[in-house]
Amino acid sequence: MMEFDREEHGSERIDTTCENGINTETRAPGTEEDHKSCEENEEHQKSWSLERNWGFTLEELFRLALKFFKEMNGKAFNPTYEENLRLVALHKQITLGPYNPEACPEIGFFDVLGNDRRKEWLRLGSMAKEDAMEDFVKLLNSCCALFAPYVTSHKIEKEEQEKRQREEEERLRLEREEQERQRLEEEARRREEEERRIKEEEQRRKEEAERLQIERQKQQIMAVLNAQTTVQFQQYAKQQYPDNPDQQQLLIRQLQEQHYQQYIHHALRLQQMASQTQQEDLNVTQTSEALPALVSNEAVPTFNPNSQSKSLEDQEQQTDSKAFHLLVEGKSEEVPAIIAPSMWTRPQIKEFKEKVLHDEDSVITVGRGEVLTVRVPTHQDGSHLFWEFATDHYDIGFGLYFEWKDLTVPTITNEGESTTDTKEGTAQAEQEKLTEQVRCPLVSEVVPVSRRDSHEEVYAGSHQYPGEGIHLLKFDNSYSLWRPKVVYYRVYYTR
Repeated sequence: MMEFDREEHGSERIDTTCENGINTETRAPGTEEDHKSCEENEEHQKSWSLERNWGFTLEELFRLALKFFKEMNGKAFNPTYEENLRLVALHKQITLGPYNPEACPEIGFFDVLGNDRRKEWLRLGSMAKEDAMEDFVKLLNSCCALFAPYVTSHKIEKEEQEKRQREEEERLRLEREEQERQRLEEEARRREEEERRIKEEEQRRKEEAERLQIERQKQQIMAVLNAQTTVQFQQYAKQQYPDNPDQQQLLIRQLQEQHYQQYIHHALRLQQMASQTQQEDLNVTQTSEALPALVSNEAVPTFNPNSQSKSLEDQEQQTDSKAFHLLVEGKSEEVPAIIAPSMWTRPQIKEFKEKVLHDEDSVITVGRGEVLTVRVPTHQDGSHLFWEFATDHYDIGFGLYFEWKDLTVPTITNEGESTTDTKEGTAQAEQEKLTEQVRCPLVSEVVPVSRRDSHEEVYAGSHQYPGEGIHLLKFDNSYSLWRPKVVYYRVYYTR
C-alpha cells in the first residue's frame, strides 16, 4: 500500500514537472512535442519505479497480478463490487483497448452486471495500456494484503532462477573452456607423437642405411680379402677335413671371418696412429709459431686437376721427387706479412654441385688415404683469390698454403745416400757442396688443414694476394682408410 502511494506521489511530481514545461530540450510550452516528451518521461519513471520497488517490469507485474486475481478471487480475498468492476474494466482496457461500441456485442437490458462493467469500461476512456496496468496493480494491492507477499515470493523465485541460470551459464562456460583446453592438449600430444614418430622413423631409416652401407663395405672388403686367400684357405680346409665338403666350407667361412676381423682391427690401429701423428704435428706447429724459425717437413703429392686418376704409386713418386719445406731462416730473407683470409659457408649445396658438374675439370676424386693439392698461380690482373668446394656424403680436410715465387729456403736432401759410395774424399766433399746449394720455394701456411663438413654446406673463402706465387689448395683424405671423396670445387680471381 505504501509503495503504491509513494509511486503515485512520484507520478504527480512528474506530471507537475511536465505541465510546468521543464524539459531537456528548449521548446515552447503547450506544444504537442512537449506532451509526448512528458508522457515518455513519465512512462519511463513509472516503469523504473515499479521495477525498483517490486523487482519486476510493469508487464511482468501485471501478469502476476492477473494470475493472482484469477486464482485468489473469492478465496484469499473478496473485493467489493465496485473494485471488482474496476478490475474487470481495467483488464478489458489492457487486452482490448478503449471501449468501441461497434466492435463490442450488445448487452441485454436486464444484464445488470454486464451493463455495469460496460459503463465502467466506458468511463476509462482512452486510458493508455501502461496506465491501465499500473492502476490494476495498485487497485489489487490496495484491496488485498496478500498480493505484496505473493509478488515478493515470485521475486525471490525469479532471483533464484536467475542465479541458477547464471550458475548454469558459468558451468557451461567452464565446461566449454575445459573441453577446449583438453582439445588443445590432445592436439599438442598428437603433434608431439607425430613428430616423435617421424624422428624415430628418420632415425630408423638412417640407422638402416648406415647398417646397409657398413654391410656393403664389409662385403666389398671381404670379397677383396677372400680373393687373396681363397686358395690357401681351401688347401688348409682340405687338409683338415679331406672327405667332408660341408666341414670344409664351414671352416673356410670361419677363417674368412677371422681374417676380416684381423684386417679391421689392424686398420683401426693404423687410423688411430695416423690421428695421433696428425695431432702431434698440429701441436708442434702451434708451438713453433712462437719461435723465430718454423720447421716443418710436409710431404704431399702435387695434384693436377686435368688428370684425376692417379695411383698411389705415382703420388709416392711425386712425394719423393718434391717436398714442401716450410723452413724460414730469420737471417736470410724476410717473409712479407700474410693477411688472414675470409671464410664462410652457404647452404645451397645442391645448386652449387649442379653448376660445377658442367665443368669436368672442377670435379676431382681424392682417394682413401690421399692428400691432393690444387695449384693456382696468382694472376697479374687479380688481387684476390676466391674458392668454393663441396663433397658428397662425407667431410674432407682442407687447407690453404702460399708458395712464394722469389723466396726460397735451403734444404737438405738424401741424394748423397742414394749415390754409389766413392772411395775418394774429394768426391764426397764435392757431393756435399752440391747438396747444400739445393734450394726450394718457400711455402707459408694461410689456413691449416682441418676437416670440414662440406657434405652439408658449401665452404667458400677469399684471400688477398700476398705477392707473386702459387696458392696451394690441399684436400686431405688421409684419415679415411676406406672411402674416397668426390670434391666439387671452383677457383677464380677478382681485381
